[in-house]
Amino acid sequence: MRVVVALGGNALLRRGECPDAAVQHANVRAAVAALAPLAREHELVITHGNGPQVGLLALQSAADRSLTSPYPFDVLGAETQGMIGYWLLQSLQNALPGRQVCALLNQTLVSAADPAFAAPTKFVGPVYEREEAERLAAERNWTVRADGPHWRRVVPSPDPQRVVETRLIRLLLSSGAVAVCAGGGGVPVIRDDQGRLTGVEAVVDKDLTASLLAEALDADALLLLTDVPQVVRGYGTPEAERIGRTTPARLRAEQFPAGSMGPKVEAVCRFVELTGGFAAIGALADAPAILDGTAGTLVTPSGRYPEDGNDDAEDRS
Repeated sequence: MRVVVALGGNALLRRGECPDAAVQHANVRAAVAALAPLAREHELVITHGNGPQVGLLALQSAADRSLTSPYPFDVLGAETQGMIGYWLLQSLQNALPGRQVCALLNQTLVSAADPAFAAPTKFVGPVYEREEAERLAAERNWTVRADGPHWRRVVPSPDPQRVVETRLIRLLLSSGAVAVCAGGGGVPVIRDDQGRLTGVEAVVDKDLTASLLAEALDADALLLLTDVPQVVRGYGTPEAERIGRTTPARLRAEQFPAGSMGPKVEAVCRFVELTGGFAAIGALADAPAILDGTAGTLVTPSGRYPEDGNDDAEDRS
């Protein structure tokens, strides 16, 4: 199978963890230990989030008095692609001796007219208590929103249109390589009136980019791996219920937060609707079981796992 995996930023830097390089590198090694069995059996493309990392770099850049202005988000996104890509590249090479692995710096084309530029929703950086978040927002002209019990900065997240280097990724897969690409959703770029690419101040959602890339690569499966085992209906309420196997239509009938689970649900629904394939959301540690259909929230056109022969299309936990 050709499998596209998207690692959540919180799978690489968990909430409340110190963002030291050693902590993140250890988390990457743990992520690779969960993914290596997939790489041994299938063609594998790995994308990753960068919300905590790009937010940290933005803080450092804003505090650097030697700069006349902070680095723009497209540049910071490229920096995180290099940092996280390096860790994943090295860890995959160590876990898969003899297998070719490549980490690519990727651009993602977005529309300059995307309404997301006027309505920021993408969480970046560390979590704060509400009072501190509001103080920082006033001082630095940020937009902040609640993220669970905490508050975080949000930035524009335009819809991805195409990963610019898609053909190159396809070539790598055809050669048998594991491809690490489109980190942080890809560096957001637009085309000017002469067709030239230029970066924009935004962060593209990595799950929507992963869905777009999986469709473009004719992938058989899309796995969105994070720090939760399944999607939860009515999260935070007494009626909260885990969702097992389901369909895009059933998922779209639910309500999920725009800045967290919402894009993941949209990403898996788009992939399944466009390709008729298999997509899932679940915990990183459960990656092999998710692909086998025994863990996570599994999404198919009928609500059945492709190989289980069960005609029951109802949600199952």
